[in-house]
Amino acid sequence: MTTQAKICGIKTQDALDAAIAGGARYVGMVFAANSPRNVDFDTAECLAALARGKIEVVALTVDADDALIAEISKRVRPDMLQLHGKETPQRVADVKKRFGLPVIKAVAVANIDDVRAAHRYLGIADMILFDAKAPKGAARAGGHGVAFDWQALEGAPEPGAFMLAGGLTPETVADAIRRTRAQAVDVSSGVERAPGEKDAELIRRFLAAVKTANQA
Repeated sequence: MTTQAKICGIKTQDALDAAIAGGARYVGMVFAANSPRNVDFDTAECLAALARGKIEVVALTVDADDALIAEISKRVRPDMLQLHGKETPQRVADVKKRFGLPVIKAVAVANIDDVRAAHRYLGIADMILFDAKAPKGAARAGGHGVAFDWQALEGAPEPGAFMLAGGLTPETVADAIRRTRAQAVDVSSGVERAPGEKDAELIRRFLAAVKTANQA
């Protein structure tokens, strides 16, 4: 099985170019006002146009209403939606039906019970993303650079049928792939020089480490 990679929180052409050149499968654009990775619509439109046909664009929202998702769908035309809030299985199903796009559902993990609880999204979300639970008192759902205990993934629906996020870096991603057999890995803060500022060299190193792990 080949593990795919997603570079999330893209806001610049340099970061997009690095993701494409390094062989990432996906780039994520964040539409959440309280995130340092939030991207405005004009920038997102331009980046999505550059990405089209080269890499899949994932639009990330957090408990967004239909109006916001509709605007994203119309202007950015993403390949997938990522729901990174507390969306219920019914909400995920409704979004899929209304907007006709594949959906990644993020699930916050602290222990194996959180992973088992994600089973309720099976057959609804196209992929489940396991991310570390935000630190207590945090204002946003993800992007904190925190990992969770990967042993919790013993409760995952089946080996490999998920995306892994949370504290991944160029130094840790190969081990994460070997230990979890994730279908995909997702990085944001782990390839940044500062919150919201992607580093092209860190992206290159992260994607090189993913390739090395896949060849092992």
